[in-house]
Parts: sequence; structure tokens; C-alpha cells
Amino acid sequence: MRPPHGVTLAEATRIWARIALLSFGGPAGQIAVMHRILVDERRWIGEARFLHALSYCTLLPGPEAQQLATYIGWLMHRTVGGLIAGSLFVLPGAVSIMALSLIYVAFGQTGVVAGLFFGLKCAVLAVVLQAVVRVGSRALRNRVMQSIAALAFVAIFVLSVPFPLIVLAAGIAGYAAVRLGSAAFGSASHRAAGTQGASDADSLLAETIPEHARPDAAWSLRIAAVLALLWLVPVALLVIFASGSAFADIAVFFSKMAVVTFGGAYAALAYVAQAGVETYGWLRPGEMLDGLGMAETTPGPLIMVTQFVGFLGAFRAPGGLNPYLAGVLGGLLTTWVTFVPCFLWIFAGAPYVEALRGNQALSGALAAITAAVVGVILNLAVWFALHTLFADVQTLHPGIGLAIEWPVLASVNLPALLLTTAAVFAVFRLNLGMIPTLFACSCAGIALHLAGIV
Repeated sequence: MRPPHGVTLAEATRIWARIALLSFGGPAGQIAVMHRILVDERRWIGEARFLHALSYCTLLPGPEAQQLATYIGWLMHRTVGGLIAGSLFVLPGAVSIMALSLIYVAFGQTGVVAGLFFGLKCAVLAVVLQAVVRVGSRALRNRVMQSIAALAFVAIFVLSVPFPLIVLAAGIAGYAAVRLGSAAFGSASHRAAGTQGASDADSLLAETIPEHARPDAAWSLRIAAVLALLWLVPVALLVIFASGSAFADIAVFFSKMAVVTFGGAYAALAYVAQAGVETYGWLRPGEMLDGLGMAETTPGPLIMVTQFVGFLGAFRAPGGLNPYLAGVLGGLLTTWVTFVPCFLWIFAGAPYVEALRGNQALSGALAAITAAVVGVILNLAVWFALHTLFADVQTLHPGIGLAIEWPVLASVNLPALLLTTAAVFAVFRLNLGMIPTLFACSCAGIALHLAGIV
């Protein structure tokens, strides 16, 4: 039976598969693709409704682009539509990252593949710097926002304050400031691809709220309970029966990440990179850049890089399993505990999302969190730069509670410095796209390897 808006589930599935295969370039590019196809081309929903859904997804922990797909899929075709949209959004990236992870551990440190990943690291550093500028230009609208970003950077880079505490403090500050009458955190509208889309009235959904999208506490509790069990039961079993193993650590860490990583993929990566390298020893600093390069050049959420981290963690501590099998299981476990919570947040909360419309205090909290995230992403860029451009990095302790990573200048990697400089010039001065930059740097890395330079 054809639904009132006229889009069948089979047709919607084909559209979601198309969006998934075109979703390169991180959350900004993925949201732009969805906006172009769903609002401009297909006119499933209107501009205002799209932006309202995006605002809600931005408030949640986890990848907002995947959650936005889940939300719109649910709005169009109930729970099954949300499951299809959200799962298809993840599937191409999961398959691609798994294949690349297997290639990486088999050949990544030798031959041409090593040169390729050398080039990718330099390009990814330029891409992360570009993310700092893009997010900062949109989020830091005044001195108060700039100050929050600066404080967040100092807190995480110098004082080693945990990322979740930074997000919590920023959110409380923004919420309280708006309640006290401050205008510094006035919300700015999200724009998708800088376009004016169809009005809600002219879209297939029109301005009505579908019957299944109306608040129903019993349904919300049931779906939340099912998803919570699917998420947490495997984690509990691993903690009980495999305590101390890499699998238990992966399940617990990435479950925590799914709850606390507000502010988009780059903010989450700062948290994952430092914990994966410094706390658990799952991978080396340069390897996080390799994984980010994989995620940047494959479709799907940028946060799929976590699958690469989980793969390496289990591969290097396989217990009694074959390392390759352990790596595959570790990667799949990481993806499971990262994305199942995303469905929980959407299905349990989406029916109540209308209650958030026009709530200025919540908008203020979001604006402050976004400003803090700029500082966190800058920390990620500095951390990547130190470990890409220098062979040796030392930790200085200028005072009690202070710890600053500082490079040994004599250990500078000149080929990496020159290639990174070229990538930055290409991105910022030539406005070269992300994919061409990554491709060019990969080719340059291969050429440098064949020449015996790297």
C-alpha cells in the first residue's frame, strides 16, 4: 500500500543507497548531498523541516549525518525506514574500511602501500586544518565564542582535561548564559549547501506530522529497551567472560564514546586518537592519520575510522584467535557499539523533537558546545601535525598539572613538511577539493617512495 506521501519503501531504499554511495567528505559534504537529493530534487521534506531535524541531530552524541538519515527515513517510513536509511548510510564505508584495514596490516608498512599512506597523512593534515577554519568561521561569531574555543584548546592540549568534561562545561555555560539574558549565544540557522530549498508546504510530507511521528511514551520505551539490549548485552557479556581482553576494552571504550562525543566527527576523533594511542596502545600516532585517510576517501560517516582503530586493537591482541579474524571481529564490534546507540537516540527522541523547536536555552547550549569543539579540533590538528612532521615528540611539564607536547626540532621530516605545505596550499589557495588533494598527495607519496626518499 502506497503511503500518503506517495514514496514507496522500495523507492526510498534505492534513494538511500544512492545517498550512501555519494556520501564522501565528512558530515558537511554528506548533509549537503542529502539536502540536494531529498529537499531540492525529490522534495520529500521542506527546507525548514530538514534544518529542524538537523538541529536535533546536532544536539545528539554521534555522527549527525547518519542520524539525520535515520531521522528522515523514520519520518517517511516508520521504524523500518529509519533502520534502512541509517544502515545503508553506514554499509559502504564499513565494507570499504574493513577491506582497507586488511590490506593495511598485510602490506601497509612496506612497498608502494607505505608511500601511499605517507602521502595520505600529509593530505589529511591539510583537511583537518581546513575543518578548523570552516567550523570556526561558522561557529565563532563573537569574542565570547572565540574565548570558549581558546579555553577548550588550552584545557585539552595543556591541562589534559577529558573531552566529555569540556563539552559538559561549555553546554552548561551556554544554557545558563541564555537563561540569564545573554545574546552572545543566539542561534544561527544551519544552512545545507548554502541553498534555499522547498518550503514545507510544497514538499511531499507537507506540514503535517505523520501519525507514527506523534509522541507515544509506550512505543518510545519499547524501542529504547530493545535497542539498549542489542547495544549493551554484548558489552556486558564481553566484560564478564573476557575481562581484560582487547574485545572487552573495545566494547567499553567505544560504548562510552557513543554517549559522550558531541560536536561531530572531528571532535570524536580527537578523543579516540588520544585514547587509542596513549591509553590503550592500540595504534601508533601516524596510524590514526592513515585510518582517517581511509575514512576521508571512502563513502559513509567519517567516524567509520573507529572501525580501523578497533581492527588494529584486536589484531595486535588477538588472544587465542587468528590475528586477521580477531581484527575483523574487533572492527565489527566497534561499528556495532558505535552505531546502535545512534538508532536509539533517534527512535526514542524523535517523536518529541517538536518540543525543542524555538527553545533558545538549548540552542545556546549547542552554540557553546560548537565553539568548544573548534578548540578540540584545533587540538586534533596540532596533535596530528606534531606526529606527522616530527619523528620525536617530548612532553614538557612547565608547572604542576601542566603537560605540553613539544617537537624535537632536529627530528623534522622534511619530505612530510614539504608535502603537507603543498597540500595546505592546494586546499586553501587553489581551493582544490578534498578528493583531488588526497589523490595527488597519495601519488606524490608513492613517487617519493619509488625515488627512495621515504
